[in-house]
Amino acid sequence: MSDPILVVPYDPQWQEEFLQIGTRIREALDTIAVRIDHIGSTSIAGLAAKPIVDIQISVRSLEPMVYQPLLENVGYYYRADNPDLTKRYFREGKGRKRTHIHVREAGSWSEQFALLFRDYLRQHPEDSREYAKVKYELMERFGDQRHRYVEEKGPVIWKIMTKASSWSQEAGWRPGEPDI
Repeated sequence: MSDPILVVPYDPQWQEEFLQIGTRIREALDTIAVRIDHIGSTSIAGLAAKPIVDIQISVRSLEPMVYQPLLENVGYYYRADNPDLTKRYFREGKGRKRTHIHVREAGSWSEQFALLFRDYLRQHPEDSREYAKVKYELMERFGDQRHRYVEEKGPVIWKIMTKASSWSQEAGWRPGEPDI
C-alpha cells in the first residue's frame, strides 16, 4: 500500500523549498541543465496541492545520463521503475522531504506540456479552483489508491489543457525564463 494522498491548501513555503532545492541542483548541474523550473500544483499560487515540490530539469538529451551522478551527489536518486519514458525520474534520498525531479529533453512535448499547464493555471484562477475542487474530491474517493487518484485526474487535466492550447495560440505563449 502506498502513502495516502493528502491534498492541502496552498503554502507559500513551497516556493522557498523550490528555490533552495533548485539552487543546489543548478550548482550541481551547471550548464547540463538548460532550464530548471518549479512545476506542478505547488508552483501555482493559491492552488491546493499534495505538499510535494515538483521540479523539472530540462537537458539537451536524456541519454547518456551524465546528470545522474550529479543529482545523486545532492541527494536525488534515479527511479528506473518509472514507466514514463519521456523523462528520467528522481526522488529524494532517505530522511529528506519528498520531492519529485522530472528530467526532460528541452523542447520536447512533455517538457512544454508541464510548462504550459503551469502557466495557464497561473493566469486562470477559475480553472485553478476547479482543478483544486476535483483534487479534493478525488482525495476523498481514492486517498489510499495513488494510481486511481492520478488516473481520475486525467479528464480535468485534459479539459484544462484544451483551454490552455487555445490560450497559448491567442496569447502567443512561449515558456518564459527558467525559474533558476
